[in-house]
Formats: sequence, structure tokens, C-alpha cells
Amino acid sequence: MFEFALLGLLHEAPMHGYELRKRLHDLLGAFRAFSYGSLYPTLRRLQRAGLIVEEGPEESALAWGRRARKVYKLTPEGKERFAELLANAGPQTWDDDSFGVHLAFFSRTPADIRIRILEGRRRCVEERREGLRERLTRTGEQIDRYTRELHRQGLESTEREVRWLNELIAHEQSEQDE
Repeated sequence: MFEFALLGLLHEAPMHGYELRKRLHDLLGAFRAFSYGSLYPTLRRLQRAGLIVEEGPEESALAWGRRARKVYKLTPEGKERFAELLANAGPQTWDDDSFGVHLAFFSRTPADIRIRILEGRRRCVEERREGLRERLTRTGEQIDRYTRELHRQGLESTEREVRWLNELIAHEQSEQDE
């Protein structure tokens, strides 16, 4: 998913590492933290794969004698790889680790793929919800009040997400019908 997020951001414009990390945090900060320790190795791997290239140092940095920042730019192969990742609607796109990243790039994702990802996510969350309901019913009075409240909070959270997903799917379908 990190690769997908980086390619998506570089699809917008070339950026240096600090800017990429800041944009990742702005885009997905609520979902995960990205460190320089994971950013730069991934950028090097993308370079070796020919998906991104380094551009020369910024002119303003050279003029002021500052340390030049490496600016990363998407290659045509990187654009192609990003398009492949956008078109993917398999199970990995709706799991907890990937869904937020895909949602962040939905504006560039084809409508039919968006619906498949949303429907897959809904099925995943509905299964989780049913498991929580079953566990809450099964354990009932066998667990203390606080553990029961924790289970109840998890159940309410999944029910809220299913409602939200239903709204998104309905909106997507109504736009397709127009």
C-alpha cells in the first residue's frame, strides 16, 4: 500500500522526500504513521524498479548553498503501475490496511472499481459485525461489564461503518444511473 500511496502522490507532481512524507501524513495521517525509515527504502525500491526517477537539485537550493533535496518524479512505467493498482479491486483493497489508501485515490479510480471495492469492504465489515454480535451473545454475562462495553463499542463502530458504506455505494450507483 505504501507503493500505491507514493505513486499516487507522485502522479500529482514531483516531490522531495520531506514533502512526500508530509503529504502522506495529510492524506492518511488518521490511519497510519509514515517514518523516514520506511519512506526512503521504498523510494529506492521504486527507483530500482524504474517506476520513479530522481530529478536534479532544486535551483533555489543551489543558489543559496543549501543542501539540495532529491526530487522524485514518476516515470511512464510508474504511471502505468499506478493505473494497474487503481484498477485492482481484489480482496486486498478492502482490508483494514489498504482500504483507506484506496479511498484516498477514489477520485482517480474508475466508477465500477470504486463500487466493487466499497461492496467488498462492506462484506468484510458485515462479517466482522456478525462475529462481534455472535461473540457478544455467546459471552453475554460471562464477561465483566467493561469488556462487554468494549465489545458493544466495537459492534456499534462496525454498524456505523456499514451504514456509511451503504451511503457511499448508493451515491456511486445513482451517479452511474445518471
